Amino acid sequence: MQAPRFHVALALGPEAVGRDLPLPDAAAHHAVRVLRLAAGQPLVLFDGRGGECTATLAHVDKRGATVRVERFDAVERESALAITLLQAVIANDMMDYAVRKATELGVTAVQPVLTARSAPLPAGERGERRRLHWQQVAVAACEQCGRNRVPAVAAAAPLAAVLAGRTGRGLMLAPSAAQSLAVRPPPDGPVALLVGPEGGFAPQEIAAAQAAGWEAVGLGPRVLRAETAGVAAIAAMQVLWGDFR
Repeated sequence: MQAPRFHVALALGPEAVGRDLPLPDAAAHHAVRVLRLAAGQPLVLFDGRGGECTATLAHVDKRGATVRVERFDAVERESALAITLLQAVIANDMMDYAVRKATELGVTAVQPVLTARSAPLPAGERGERRRLHWQQVAVAACEQCGRNRVPAVAAAAPLAAVLAGRTGRGLMLAPSAAQSLAVRPPPDGPVALLVGPEGGFAPQEIAAAQAAGWEAVGLGPRVLRAETAGVAAIAAMQVLWGDFR
């Protein structure tokens, strides 16, 4: 059985080896109260900046837990294909799914997008809480899948700003697109993948994206759900151009 992995807000690296560190409260609760780990059991820690530490749960009491860092491993599990998922905001559970699976599949960043048909997103503090929730979904996905670098989830932005601010190649999923991913040439750098909401992009949004240089691509004869389309496209991109080969 593999040792459980925890993302922690600690400064980890070679300099941490041999040190006893207090396990942050959330990680300590999960390790001790949920997983029922006891002193002496192994675990893996990562801070999201690359690499991971093998550690041992050194001490547990009612006030928290302490770990002893045994080894630092600079292992990387990132794809050479840098993909940013630009996902139109969809209903809560579906958005969680899209962020979780995109993280597992290797995206480097997630940008929620506000479109004509996207799900409502609260403004201000409530909207920021939603972003922080999606960020934590990405963290949990990294804990599960073995990634040591956590993709950043940005604050939601209007589609017009996203179209204007693109860097690198831009691909837009559109069921009516004449060409599929399989016939497109591989990108020579970072690539942005734009995925619509339930009900798809409005016609004027598709026209605006194409006018801004985004390439419309399809995924075959079936129309996929909003939370499925991006996941399927990212997997196909990793097979065609990334580290699934």
